[in-house]
Formats: sequence, structure tokens, C-alpha cells
Amino acid sequence: MNLASRIDHTLLRADATPTEVERLCAEAAEWGFAGVCVNSAHIERVAARLAGTGVLPIAVAGFPLGAASPAAKAFEAGWAVRNGAREIDVVIAVGLLKAGDRAGVLADLREVVEASRPWPVKAILETCLLGREEKILACAIAEEAGARFVKTSTGFGAGGATVEDVALLRRVVGDRMGVKASGGIRTAADAQRMIEAGADRLGASASVSIVKGDAR
Repeated sequence: MNLASRIDHTLLRADATPTEVERLCAEAAEWGFAGVCVNSAHIERVAARLAGTGVLPIAVAGFPLGAASPAAKAFEAGWAVRNGAREIDVVIAVGLLKAGDRAGVLADLREVVEASRPWPVKAILETCLLGREEKILACAIAEEAGARFVKTSTGFGAGGATVEDVALLRRVVGDRMGVKASGGIRTAADAQRMIEAGADRLGASASVSIVKGDAR
């Protein structure tokens, strides 16, 4: 599998313009990226632009804090699916996880998984906020909820993906789930390290530079 086909080309800035989103889609189609990941407000445009390209339209939900109500997250995910999303990346209820409320985290994520059917959900753990045991627990909850991937980070937290976290997530989920590394991946060398650690997918805004091998 080539590097481009593992990358979700990502634009999640609050000030992203329609013109930038159009350019993102054009780049994704040109380079053969796995998907284009945007805020839900842009998903209709992205789905229309990517039709027939083989590139997946991906929307985030509960982003970037994960602190919306379960109903609000599920509504956003369901709306995005109805308007063309073919994967959903959702931030888990990090505060509930930190409080030890396993049932609350599970119920929150299950609502999004149900609202997103039949399309896959990636559970964003925001690993920079979690200890090792919390990361392990989050993986178990994500699997029980029916998520198809665990994802390291939003890219908006205090830290992004690390080789150590990717390797840990891979050890925990084995081959039962995918692992997506996201946040701070800016070079081809960064990308290769994440893949070697066990990442199936990468989230990056510097995707074109990465596949061209440019240093940033």
C-alpha cells in the first residue's frame, strides 16, 4: 500500500474557506489520499466534489473537545452521514473517562456508532490527556461500542501522535481494529515512523508535502 492511500487529507481549522476545501478535495483526488477529513459544515461540498474519485468524505463529530452531549454528537454524526460522510471521526467523552465513568463513555460513543451506521467510526482518544491505563481502557470501550478505529489525537490538544502511543494502541487492539495516528505528522519520516509503529491510517494537513517528501 502506498503512503498516500493511508492518509486522510485534513482541514479542520475554524477559518477554513470553501475555496480551501475545494482545493483540499482536488489535491486528495490528484494524489489518491484515503479520505478528506473536514468539519461537518463542509461535508456536503466534500462529498459532491469527491464523487467518483474513490476518496472517502470524512466528517468529525463532537470536535475538538468531545464535551458535547451524546445526543448532540449523534445528531451531528447522523446529519453528516445523511449528507455524504462515509466515515465519522468522533472525540470520546474524555472528561468522563478521566472520572472513571466507563459506562458513560461507552453510552456516549455507542450513540454515535448507531447514528453513523453503516459507516465506520473512529474514536478519537486525545492521548495527550490520558495516562497509560486510561488509553488502554479507552481502547476497550471503543471496541465494545463498535468503533472501527482508535485515533490518537485531534491535533488541537497539547500534543499529537507519538510513536509510543501508536504502538500501545496497536498492542491493545491487535488486528481487531484500525489505528489512526493524527496530530503533528508533517514529514514523510514522521509518517513512516507511525506506520512502522502500527498505524493503518494517518491524519495530516501537510499531506501533499509528506507524499512529495518535502521537509517542513
